[in-house]
Amino acid sequence: MASVDALTDRPMRKDAQRNRDLLLSAASQLFAEHGVEYPLEDIAREAGVGIGTLYRHFPTRAALIEAVYRREVAQLCDSVDGLLAAGTANDALEAWMYNFVSYVAAKRGLSSALKDMMAAEPDLFTVTRSSIREAADKVLTAAVAEGAIRAVVEADDLIRAMGAICMVTDDAGYSDRAITLVSLLLDGLRAGAPGAGTASGLPRS
Repeated sequence: MASVDALTDRPMRKDAQRNRDLLLSAASQLFAEHGVEYPLEDIAREAGVGIGTLYRHFPTRAALIEAVYRREVAQLCDSVDGLLAAGTANDALEAWMYNFVSYVAAKRGLSSALKDMMAAEPDLFTVTRSSIREAADKVLTAAVAEGAIRAVVEADDLIRAMGAICMVTDDAGYSDRAITLVSLLLDGLRAGAPGAGTASGLPRS
């Protein structure tokens, strides 16, 4: 389900890239809030572009949904290096775990469409799961090496634990509840670690 942009080797113009980014940002927010059947015309309006521009980038609703999903995964995975460069591994792990909550919130808005995509493109989800696991492993390994957490879980365990937390907090206060529970999980990983005295254990505003 490639977009028109993906079918050419020419680099995208700056204005075209800007419009695409605006459309993906608007679609991500509106799909998360209202589901994937939200009117495409309203998504274009929210992005500040015309419906023709939307269709030039995403010829079908399915193409837009897939692009939104890929964007959410990329943002989650790509955030690790920046977080590690910006501060301690302890802070990076905390921020990345909260980013995971936001990722699941966006993914929930796409859930009905993702089931069909999973059946049609199983390789897509194999690749994305692997990418998320690599990101988790990188930030987790750095936090262990720093002494911020105990070496008691692997990347797969961390992802399963956070995924379970996100799945059981299925109500209007999802994000706040999930962040509270993820903070408790983080406190458990920090307890008894060599550098535990430097960990805040509190969610950041």
